Amino acid sequence: MFKSIWWRITVPFITILLAATLGLTLYVSASVRRARLADLGQHLVDEATLIASSLSVTMVRQEGSPSLDEQAHQLAELIGQRVTIIAADGTVLGESHTDYVEMQNHLFRSEIQQALSKGSGIASRYSQTLQMDVMYAAVAVKDEGELFGFARVALPLNEIEANVSRLNRTLLVSGGLIALVAVVATTYVSSRTIRPVRRLTDAVERMAAGDFTGRLLPTTNDEIGTLTRSFNHMQDQLEDKVTNLALEQARLSAILEHMADGVVITDAQGDVVMINAAALRILRCDGEQAAGRRFSQIAHSHQLIDLWNRCNDSQVEQAETVESPLYGDFLHAVVTPLRGSVPSRYMVMLQDLTRIRRLETIRRDFVTNISHELRTPLASLSLVVETLQDGAIDDPTAARRFLSHMETELASVTQLVEELLELSRIESGRVPLETKSTRVAKLVQKPVTRLQPQAERAGVSLSMAIPDDLPRVLADAKRIQQVVTNLVHNAIKFTPSGGAITVFARRGGPSDRLYSSDRSQGVSEGRGSGSVTREVPEIIIGVTDTGVGIASEDVPRIFERFYKTDRARAQDGTGLGLAIAKHIVQGHGGRIWVESLEGAGSTFYFSLPVAPEAQADSDQPNRPVM
Repeated sequence: MFKSIWWRITVPFITILLAATLGLTLYVSASVRRARLADLGQHLVDEATLIASSLSVTMVRQEGSPSLDEQAHQLAELIGQRVTIIAADGTVLGESHTDYVEMQNHLFRSEIQQALSKGSGIASRYSQTLQMDVMYAAVAVKDEGELFGFARVALPLNEIEANVSRLNRTLLVSGGLIALVAVVATTYVSSRTIRPVRRLTDAVERMAAGDFTGRLLPTTNDEIGTLTRSFNHMQDQLEDKVTNLALEQARLSAILEHMADGVVITDAQGDVVMINAAALRILRCDGEQAAGRRFSQIAHSHQLIDLWNRCNDSQVEQAETVESPLYGDFLHAVVTPLRGSVPSRYMVMLQDLTRIRRLETIRRDFVTNISHELRTPLASLSLVVETLQDGAIDDPTAARRFLSHMETELASVTQLVEELLELSRIESGRVPLETKSTRVAKLVQKPVTRLQPQAERAGVSLSMAIPDDLPRVLADAKRIQQVVTNLVHNAIKFTPSGGAITVFARRGGPSDRLYSSDRSQGVSEGRGSGSVTREVPEIIIGVTDTGVGIASEDVPRIFERFYKTDRARAQDGTGLGLAIAKHIVQGHGGRIWVESLEGAGSTFYFSLPVAPEAQADSDQPNRPVM
């Protein structure tokens, strides 16, 4: 009924106090009235006794004598009350306030009957004569045991009621004052009692909001003071626990956020309760999309959904390697039911095996490709040796021809082995890069000049577009010229007669800093851990052609070792040139990528960091970069 404890204490207490005061007033009033009536009755009996003793036997025996009526008037004037003299048979012999002749027989009146049996009697009733409530007291008049009559005294009760009313008013006023004082005292005591409770309530609300700094000072040694001290102790303990929990949660959140494996926590209905950054990356969704949604809506794989359903049905950990049909990713998924302190929860662990699968594919392709590259020259050498052994060695002309063929095949194998060794050294960082501030034109001019005759023989125009105002770059000129040579040589091989090849350079911009996944179809980017920081300015060097282009399915793998497109397999080469170029560029802190559409030509780009201004005019090489 009452929301405040102050009202719960004050209202019942005041109600009880007022009820007690009213009850006491009524009780005292009734007691006083009864006592007053009893005193008045006894007083009337005493007066009636005196009147009875003053009546002589002789006068009582003179029934009907006018002197009795006169005496009743005299006695009434003397005592100030109504006096009635009644014969033994109930006949009224004298009356002070009315004509006794007209009065009825009083023998059966209550006070007369009491006086007849006990010698005296008292009664209160409404008087028809006086038209009010009256108290009567009657005493028997006897002489030597013989009854001669009755002396009766009457007094109106309105005086008594007036006295009782005055007393009631006095009691009510006194009770009201006492109740008012009690209400004020109760309010004060209640407020003093509730004040510490309110302070405790405010402290609890602040603590619920995360503020543990407030402490309460105990002001009493009673239960409230004990409660305050207990609250302070509880607050200290709770603050320590909350701090420890916050630290544990922060550590757990940091671990989950920095885990390479994805973690998804769901409830029994499959709603996502928590998901870390790795899981968002693996499932390719953001936090707003995943929060509060069903696991089946973000999994994008019926195998993952079936795995979760099996775990939910069996309550046994389920593990399986699945492939995403939408993105082609390989995932190792483990769904575990969480028991103990976290009921009805399921943890989904997602380990991305896509890179491992791709590395395994690359390794298989590497073995296959190197076997293929070595098989042809080795088979040719074996055939030549057999031919020579069969007698061709005795024919000088044939022998020289076969020896020349063997030299060609051995040169091919030697080139392959040397390129493999060079690629291995570059990848392992054992090849030092002598970087220094170099003009971009110097990096491009020499390879273009050297390959110009080859381009002319192929009927392809080869040109440069290098602005003069480009800043210098920090590069190993020999290695970067190797990259440009490789790119231009490939462009010549795959550009039909009448085509054009352009080597250009420009300043790098924001559009060059997109990852390959952000670009349109037909774009591949080779990046490594040594990529240049995005705030460092860079120069973009590109080789564009109007050749046959690269099929979209070949673009993502164009920088892999030994990888050749179908068109490239008919050409000479080991398939290691672009892989070597990628690692050289990455060693400089740059990036290399390609944009190509089949039948519409290709453009290979790579970036180099701009040289610091302090080195712009220096020709001294910097410390070798490993």
